[in-house]
Amino acid sequence: MSRVLTSDALTADLGPQRTLPIADLGGLEVGLWEMVPGVAEDTEVDEVCVMLSGRGTVRFEDGEEIDLAPGVAVRLRAGERTTWTVTETLRKVYVSR
Repeated sequence: MSRVLTSDALTADLGPQRTLPIADLGGLEVGLWEMVPGVAEDTEVDEVCVMLSGRGTVRFEDGEEIDLAPGVAVRLRAGERTTWTVTETLRKVYVSR
């Protein structure tokens, strides 16, 4: 079994769902996710993610807004309502349950 999960997390084909699970760590999913420019609302799961490329913001119901750019790490909590505004195709690696 190969230890390489993907040869290039920045360019891997994520398919039509724009999500690619790459590992399971005892019930935690590790994967890649991408969003093209636009706005989307979401109800989050427990997740930690690190932006790999792109730009945008994520706004939480309580008014907090985080600027997203390569290298930014974010903690999302299950049930949080968010609005993602992406200005440059955003790609992240995530760990969730």
